[in-house]
Amino acid sequence: MLDARHRRWVIVLTSIGSFMAAIDTLVVSTAIPTIRGDLHASLPQVEWTVNAYNLSLAVLLVPAAVLGDRLGRARSYAAGIALFALASIGCALADGPGLLIAMRAIQGAGGALVLTLGLALLTSAFPAERRGEAVGLYSAVTGIAVACGPLVGGLVVGGLDWQWIFWVNAPIGLVAVPLVLRYVPEARVPDSTLDLPGVLLLAAGCFSLVWALVRSTTEGWGSGEVVGTVVAGAALLAGFVAWERYAARPLIPGRLLARRGFVAGNVAAFLTLASLFSAVFFYGQLLQFAFGDSALEAGLRLMAWTGTFIVVAPIAGNLADRIGERPLLVVGLAVQGLAMLWFAATVTAGGDYLDALGPFVVGGVGVSMAVPCGQSAVVAAVEDRDVGTASGVNATMRELGGVFGVALTVAVFGAHGGYASPEDFVDGFVPAMVTAATLSLAGALAGLALPARRRAPVTAGTSAAAASMAS
Repeated sequence: MLDARHRRWVIVLTSIGSFMAAIDTLVVSTAIPTIRGDLHASLPQVEWTVNAYNLSLAVLLVPAAVLGDRLGRARSYAAGIALFALASIGCALADGPGLLIAMRAIQGAGGALVLTLGLALLTSAFPAERRGEAVGLYSAVTGIAVACGPLVGGLVVGGLDWQWIFWVNAPIGLVAVPLVLRYVPEARVPDSTLDLPGVLLLAAGCFSLVWALVRSTTEGWGSGEVVGTVVAGAALLAGFVAWERYAARPLIPGRLLARRGFVAGNVAAFLTLASLFSAVFFYGQLLQFAFGDSALEAGLRLMAWTGTFIVVAPIAGNLADRIGERPLLVVGLAVQGLAMLWFAATVTAGGDYLDALGPFVVGGVGVSMAVPCGQSAVVAAVEDRDVGTASGVNATMRELGGVFGVALTVAVFGAHGGYASPEDFVDGFVPAMVTAATLSLAGALAGLALPARRRAPVTAGTSAAAASMAS
């Protein structure tokens, strides 16, 4: 077991990686209007600057874990930080939307290594009786990154240029990589294997469906391209399901699908993040484009929404231990959905921040109740031997939910509005928010299928669930 000094280094270095990856999920939200103008990006291109990162991260989480097991977790974690930092430099140097999208996808690959292996390194460095404390610190850093992401984006865009939201990762990576290689102990699991056909089928199927949603905005749902990619995506995902039934080491073992809590929790998590990421994509743009706020003002005002994660999520996690996840998840998603409907019913072009404050706070409280409960419900539904797999599947489902939520609501936005004027933006924003609210309410219905009360908490599983908020 490591001494106290090395354990402190492990906490610091894994938290740094988590902070980098988590903040880049949200920091772009307040910079979207500026990026769109500077790079002359279309709506689909703007959408891909978000979804390229999240889709790459989602499908590579499980492969990243296997790669770290085979090649060494510390070495692979350091490589992930380096890749993330280099891709960030590429994002900063991008002179067009195509290059920015490509670099964001590479960032997602680095983020998958960082998030998956950072948690594994942290939990293995501490004895079981101290892992909760260590993961609590790790999760606190992640929560701060999530809460402050829009504000950091606003500060950077308002005081410098949007490229600096990516430049700041370069010195962090330069310092962190050698420290990881020196102070973080190496660990390997040489017999770890990867269901490569399953990964490829899942990635190709998800990409095809997201592509169809994105292209439907410009080509229409009846076009041969959109119809063809929908059919191809559905066929690939059907192939994934068929393959998983016979694979020797499937990504999702069949015994987990027989557990109601595992299935219901993952469906609810998918829909939770689908609605949440939709709001992430549109809220900052609304404040700037329709309300006339600067990037800094938008970042500050979004803190009323994101700041609820720091306050509410820990309380919800503790309360779930006493009353179970189901009531908190169901109520939380219902509250978020109703807050989105409230926002859609009252928003106007040129509106005042007070028009948004109520939906921000109420919706933030709701989703902050739901996120930790969805994660813990999944890992509490499985045996100890399956905790790692369940946590990885849950992280993947949450990221995929975010990708599909953004793709769907942007398609709705493009069908009803655009960027021609603040009024045109609101015309698209309202049905997009109604769609996001529908996703949230559907998640609440899925949550009703969870067991009424959770079984005794699993230390490692609970820790994994808490830390997986980074993704």
